[in-house]
Amino acid sequence: MQYTIESRPLTSETSHRPSIDSEPSSTTVEASTANEALSHFARNNASEIVSFHPMEGRESIATVKKNDSVFLVRVYTN
Repeated sequence: MQYTIESRPLTSETSHRPSIDSEPSSTTVEASTANEALSHFARNNASEIVSFHPMEGRESIATVKKNDSVFLVRVYTN
């Protein structure tokens, strides 16, 4: 199954502010579940999954930390 993963920066430990002007980035991942797609995304981006909230339907939400920044991540099926 194909998943689209969209990430948007939320905060940075350095600035302690939300990154409001940041555009989301997206990528497509082949995986059998949303959890597997998120794990693949985290490995490829050298980041750590902080939380994952699978939702019924097409979209799940997660937070991911990389270096000193936290990202909101949406995982949804194509």
